Amino acid sequence: MKKIIALLLALTLVLAFAGCTKGGNASPGNAPTPAPTAAPTEAPAPTETPAPTEAPAAVMSHAEYIAAPLDSAVTVETYVQDKQSWWDDKANLYCQSEDGAYFIYETYCTEEDFAKLLPGTKIKVSGFKSEWSGEVEIIDGTFEILEGSYIAQPFDATALLGTDALADHMNELAAFTGLTVEPSTDADGNVKPWLYKWNGSGQDGDDLYLNVSVGGATYSFTVESYLRGAGSEVYEAVKQLQIGDTIDLTAFLYWYEGPNPHIVGVTKQAAEEGMSHADYIAADLDSPVTVVTYVQDKQSWWDDKANLYCQSEDGAYFIYETYCTEEDFAKLLPGTKIKVSGYKSEWSGQVEIIDGTFEILEGSYIAPAFDATALLGTDALIDHMNEFVTFTGVTVAPSTDADGNEAAFLYKWNGSGQDGDDLYFNVSVNGQTYSFTVESYLRGAGTEVYEAVKQLQIGDVIDVTGFLYWYEGPNPHIISVSPAA
Repeated sequence: MKKIIALLLALTLVLAFAGCTKGGNASPGNAPTPAPTAAPTEAPAPTETPAPTEAPAAVMSHAEYIAAPLDSAVTVETYVQDKQSWWDDKANLYCQSEDGAYFIYETYCTEEDFAKLLPGTKIKVSGFKSEWSGEVEIIDGTFEILEGSYIAQPFDATALLGTDALADHMNELAAFTGLTVEPSTDADGNVKPWLYKWNGSGQDGDDLYLNVSVGGATYSFTVESYLRGAGSEVYEAVKQLQIGDTIDLTAFLYWYEGPNPHIVGVTKQAAEEGMSHADYIAADLDSPVTVVTYVQDKQSWWDDKANLYCQSEDGAYFIYETYCTEEDFAKLLPGTKIKVSGYKSEWSGQVEIIDGTFEILEGSYIAPAFDATALLGTDALIDHMNEFVTFTGVTVAPSTDADGNEAAFLYKWNGSGQDGDDLYFNVSVNGQTYSFTVESYLRGAGTEVYEAVKQLQIGDVIDVTGFLYWYEGPNPHIISVSPAA
């Protein structure tokens, strides 16, 4: 019995072993026994998932760009309006879209791409919003050229000058109309219609600075030499401007401690006639004045400044130290018509135009000498200040020098001078004595009148002509003297 039981157990183990063998077939008629899955000896290597790419920066509207904080990343689509400069794979661009404008500073740009940036080219710019001395701009950027084109039309910003609203149009192409060129003063105190560099310390090829006024306020405009350099139409046109000129300007509304537009176009309005002599006389001292008149004589020139005796049909003017190149001084022959702009001033009774500029016009006029003899000693004489006048039948009266010596004339007012200095001599008429001068800058030693006065004797009766200058009273500058007719 134990053997039978042992045999049965052995048979069972053999069958169990056969059923567990890999690939073993089930006995016919029996359900297949599923093979067990072997446990893995090593965990499978994880599959590497690609890192997600950064989403492209959203393109901002101009309003969103303005609202973005400084130093934040910005992306805009805009259109090139002009190119300021390129160097070392960096470009400065003036750009504008329908909704606003941008100045792009030192964006990365190959020289090849710079050549492609024609006016109107659409670009997508990514960089950082920055501010420098008030100018808001995009810096440290890159760009790509897109399909599309847009050329902005100038926005007339004249009425916004002096208002906070002007900043809303920063970097736009703007027009400014009916502006008056105002004096600019360099570091040495010289007054000019424009300057090389902001303080006049530059030279041809540097930025040009000029002041213009409208509505009683003055503003600084610039010809940026990288944008429009020497030889360009606008650069050379600004160099021809004179104080008092009325002009229209087109410019990109750049900002530097306030509006400082970069000029790309200048148009000089047709010259208007200046004020009448009566309006000039009525004008306040130190106020700007503009007159059209005619050169009658030239007193002197030095250091690009000229003194002129001028007269029109309605009155006369003394022009003191107007800006004048040596070349232009040579053109100022008697009779030359000029338009002078400067400031009305007074010195020891002499009313004159100072710190001015002029332009030469078509036309000519030589004033006849007005006989003012009868007006000597009257209040009416001053109404003819600076006119070309004659005094007839006057008698040479004694002049006394600092040592008490009497003479028919003196070198300098007190006799302390020498040949070549101004000559002073006294004349009397109707019992009154008046001082006349031969101004040595006007008629110096060796001229006919200078030598003629040196021949005068006390008691000579003479006729004289000159310009009715004033110094603490009438002090005519004499240009001719002859024995009385």
